[in-house]
Amino acid sequence: MSSFQSARGLHVSGACDEPTWLAIIEAGYTLGDRLLLLNAPMLRGDDIADLQRSLNHVGFDCGRPDGIFGPAAGRALVDFQQNSGLTADGICGPQTVRTLRLVSRQSGSGPGVASIREAESVREPSSIVGLRVVVGQFGGLSSIARSLSRALREQGATVMSTDEYEASAQAAAANRFGAAAYIGFDARVDPCSIVSYFAVPSFESVGGRSLATCIVEELSTVLDSQPQLNGMRLPVLRETRMPAVLCSVGPVRSVVDKTNLLSTAMTRAISQWSETPMPTLDSDD
Repeated sequence: MSSFQSARGLHVSGACDEPTWLAIIEAGYTLGDRLLLLNAPMLRGDDIADLQRSLNHVGFDCGRPDGIFGPAAGRALVDFQQNSGLTADGICGPQTVRTLRLVSRQSGSGPGVASIREAESVREPSSIVGLRVVVGQFGGLSSIARSLSRALREQGATVMSTDEYEASAQAAAANRFGAAAYIGFDARVDPCSIVSYFAVPSFESVGGRSLATCIVEELSTVLDSQPQLNGMRLPVLRETRMPAVLCSVGPVRSVVDKTNLLSTAMTRAISQWSETPMPTLDSDD
């Protein structure tokens, strides 16, 4: 179980919790096993991630390969079908899969259109003044979330706070808000801190990694142990459409005692990131 969680970019607990069980179900789908289309609730699975990777690879932008069949995937699929002489019904069936695989084999290699688009979206420097930020927390760290929200507002940022229990609800709120960045806090019981951004084997959020790198550098001067930088597939990182970072910090009593120091360090990190969103990143981080 721990190996599966690690490979899927989930928190490694060794227990089959809800995110792990859902990931197991999604891992059972291979492209071509079922018809894929825009539905409510939206379909999820490894087959959809494969479809998204393939469409991005041949130049049809369906967004991040997050394994969720949303509107962007639907539009990209219809566009591909129209350009390939297929029935443009927005349904990925056997004929569409065969055509997509044939075109993919003839398309060489490259990062894909989604990676290029995300890099371009965060390339231009801006300012913390007017920056739209969502600050969320998942229990036990409300004082830190409130302190950071207040500090960001004092610097001129436009901030929305959320403490929704479900990660999907926090991600949906951030998407509706049109945030430029999402910062989340998750409590740990052990003296270990992990700063995570969205990444899967074929894709990583370059803006998320850049923001997470700035946060790690600042938190390393405040926390008792060196925070780890980690690309993960956690729900709130997966479902947000902007650079997103989840700070899993602990133990709770220790980090809460450092609330003012933490919020000051986080504000510096976010300000630095807004001014230099695309620094040179070390691939060995």
